[in-house]
Amino acid sequence: MKTISNREFIANPDLYLNIATEQEVRIRRGRQVLHITCEAPATAQPIHQPDDDFRRAISIDDFKERVLARIEKLDEKYARK
Repeated sequence: MKTISNREFIANPDLYLNIATEQEVRIRRGRQVLHITCEAPATAQPIHQPDDDFRRAISIDDFKERVLARIEKLDEKYARK
């Protein structure tokens, strides 16, 4: 455990946050004592795994084609009346 003043922390926050990944850091500010602990960064992993819904999804181009075809049908239907 490392104890530092708040001025030391303000002067070198990166240094003490890196130390906090290995051990607890205490910051003294008058009578107050703050405890800092940090977890080491997680290994890079994808946030989302593709699921069945994603695999069944259509592309934006297919979506546009379907929508435009539907709009044309509706336009023909209401243009005749």
